[in-house]
Amino acid sequence: MKNKLILIFSLLCSIAMFSQENTKSFSLQEAIDFALENNRTAKNAARDIKAAEKQKWETTTIGLPQISASIDYNNWLKQQVSLIPAEFFGGNPGEFSEVAFGTKQTLNATVKLEQLIFDGSYLVGLQSAKVFLEISKNAKEKTDLEVRKAVINAYGNVLLAEESVKILERNIAVLKKNLNETTKIYENGLEEEESVEQLQITLSGVESNLNNTTRLKTLAYQMLNITLGTEINSKTMLTDNLESLTAQNITLDLLNAEENIENNIDFRIAENDKVSKELLLKLERSKALPTLKGFINGGYSGNNENFDFLKKDQTWFGSSLVGVSMNIPIFSSGGRGASTQRARINLEKAKEDLTETQQKLKFQIASAKSDYQFAIEDYDNKKQNLNLAERIEQKNQTKFFEGIASSFELRQAQIQLYSSQQEFLQAMLDVINKKAELETVLNTINN
Repeated sequence: MKNKLILIFSLLCSIAMFSQENTKSFSLQEAIDFALENNRTAKNAARDIKAAEKQKWETTTIGLPQISASIDYNNWLKQQVSLIPAEFFGGNPGEFSEVAFGTKQTLNATVKLEQLIFDGSYLVGLQSAKVFLEISKNAKEKTDLEVRKAVINAYGNVLLAEESVKILERNIAVLKKNLNETTKIYENGLEEEESVEQLQITLSGVESNLNNTTRLKTLAYQMLNITLGTEINSKTMLTDNLESLTAQNITLDLLNAEENIENNIDFRIAENDKVSKELLLKLERSKALPTLKGFINGGYSGNNENFDFLKKDQTWFGSSLVGVSMNIPIFSSGGRGASTQRARINLEKAKEDLTETQQKLKFQIASAKSDYQFAIEDYDNKKQNLNLAERIEQKNQTKFFEGIASSFELRQAQIQLYSSQQEFLQAMLDVINKKAELETVLNTINN
């Protein structure tokens, strides 16, 4: 019996330890850091940078020496016949002899070294590869900013759901106590039935809200797990709370932060687009320039009536060739000119887009600052309103049980309190989220 108890205790301890190992705990900053490493979108953005680096090298190698080799084996199933004047072989003039040149089988092995000497398109391609790598890096930075903001929103939504459940459970406990006391008073004939019914209506509504909020809490955790890059149903525990995070995110200095448009990632991406369009215009112009390549060939060829090329007595004939080839574009029926004009139009569009992005960013910064300032002011206002609503509800509750206030007045005070509670929670979440939006548009992340 004793051994069985020890075994059961050991199993329970093992299960408890296993459960703790599979539960991940995060502060908000830890959740952000974790997501930047594990979020699937962030990981793909990092892979895009690696792909851009490979593409840059791929473009660079076009201008480096290229070596290729080929082996050609030919077997004439029926050799080609040529007609030669018969008099060459002592025959009659005007007659022709049928002659098959060469052997039935041939084997040729060739090695070729090519080197690009000049190509305007290649020079533009090198510049474009660098710009493409910069675009990929900027895209990764933008992705990280968006992931950070998404984690803050998801983390805040979980805390909001957690706090809402706690508040609703407290409200239900108070309501049940009030309903129980009111029912006893009614049963003693000292209270009207309507008072009991009013409390029942209020309790039913709060219980329904609790059920809905509990479901929303599960969804909030799932959304957070997706944003973090973990399994959707992973066990996640948050170590920060809504009130402390709100206090940490009230930073008035951020409202006076320098509005450096060039620091914004969207501006840099729009600038990348303009540079890429400039390079496309240079590329179209470079197509009118000649291209120059140098090459060296070397090889051996063998001839035989049968496949005896692997025998030692096979005779091989060597050959080599060095040369330069130049390709000069002369006339394209206006095709190159049209392509150049199209590239110039796209460049003008990119310049307009860059200017438009500057104007929009100025507005976004001003709007984000306004929203953040309002969120702070609204938080202070909602906090005061909650204190007032709590006092009003407490007074009406006292008056109700003293017979001074009606059940309708008590219910109105309770509804006002419940509304103020949710508004205060939302105000705290707004402070956190609006600060994240302002930091994103300013690209001034303070860890």
